[in-house]
Amino acid sequence: MRVIIDGLSKTFRDRSGHEVVALERISLTVEPEEFVAILGPSGCGKSTLLNIIAGLLPASAGQVFFEGEQRPGRPPSATVFQEFALFPWRTVRANVEFGLEEAGLPAAERAERTRRVLDMTGLGGFETRFPHQLSGGMCQRVGIARALAVEPAVLLMDEPFSALDAQTRTLMMEELLGIWERTRQSILYVTHNIQEAVFMADRVAVLSRRPGRLLDVVPVPLKRPRTEAQQGEAAFVGAVDRIWSLIKSQARAALAEGQQE
Repeated sequence: MRVIIDGLSKTFRDRSGHEVVALERISLTVEPEEFVAILGPSGCGKSTLLNIIAGLLPASAGQVFFEGEQRPGRPPSATVFQEFALFPWRTVRANVEFGLEEAGLPAAERAERTRRVLDMTGLGGFETRFPHQLSGGMCQRVGIARALAVEPAVLLMDEPFSALDAQTRTLMMEELLGIWERTRQSILYVTHNIQEAVFMADRVAVLSRRPGRLLDVVPVPLKRPRTEAQQGEAAFVGAVDRIWSLIKSQARAALAEGQQE
């Protein structure tokens, strides 16, 4: 399934009634089985863009298309949020089954899908635990398992590991890449961390400061499967430097504007 973002713009009105342009004419295509990261300065509209793709927000202009054959009962997208967004009164198994229940799947199929994604995400043996009994990393695994269970055409991830400590974050990045290798699930991944984006993605879409415009799409010419050792390779360093030069120029422009006011 291809995701085609065509001339997408989003305008809000703030509490004073003033018009705020969050996104301006974003066009981007995510190919089947591709891992694309979206990166930009704080407030550039990364999460807004993801929410429009997910159907949680309407666009002010432009459109999002899901192009390709879509199996019955398979949603075009599912989202993993920065906050774990788990139901505290439901067990791990029940949290993962929630989307399947909403879709009306029979109990046997729900149980089979849930077992499969729990094993895939390393949650086997934790089925009867409640969220308060889990670490942050384990809670986010539940969020990922819940999204994968509905078998979306594309997985949307909004800074899913930013609330985790550095060590857990690194492990979760490696686990997500392992899941991607097994499933070849199309992923659109929002992050503010340049090294994380380059390590994970096939391409990195770089947005400007508000209003968010697409500055460039930087390819990452690293072989898969990815390993930590690749972070010392010239291709990795070159992609990081290219993205940083784009982001840094935005910060400098904002500083210059502030000095002129």
